[in-house]
Amino acid sequence: MREAVREREFREFAEARQGQLRRSAYLLCGDWHQAQDLTQTTLMKLYASWGRVRRDGNVEAYARTILTRVFIDQYRKRGWREEPTEEVPEPGPAEPPVTPELRLVMQAALMQLPPRYRAVLVLRFWEDWSVEQTAEALRVTPGTVKSQSARGLVRLRGLVEGLAGETSGR
Repeated sequence: MREAVREREFREFAEARQGQLRRSAYLLCGDWHQAQDLTQTTLMKLYASWGRVRRDGNVEAYARTILTRVFIDQYRKRGWREEPTEEVPEPGPAEPPVTPELRLVMQAALMQLPPRYRAVLVLRFWEDWSVEQTAEALRVTPGTVKSQSARGLVRLRGLVEGLAGETSGR
């Protein structure tokens, strides 16, 4: 009986939050397929500790912490890179663009940032996490989050200005 309730609660959470987690994953990695993989890995890890997490409280924050750590861990591993194949796979259905050109420029600029800056900026400004929450999720000090936020924003602004200049000059 307890297992059935646990399964149902997890399934309800996963169905309700999967899209939001996938969008956050996309902002971190810049690829919809990889974002789906990150989301699935996050949900698997969350399921493994669902009973404890559910009792402790903020399940959504825990899921986002897992997502961010999985993303950073992938970039730490030397073996994780795209590998060439003999055949190019057919592209899957693409997510339709729902925003103006500036969003695309911002996204392109975000993808040019190092993974750590990207993770800090996504958590702080997209997910609207506090400095302390971000520090805990990334296992760094609040001072590191503040400095990486500041440096990341400066680099992002420079990249956006450069990319916006390129697109307006076409």
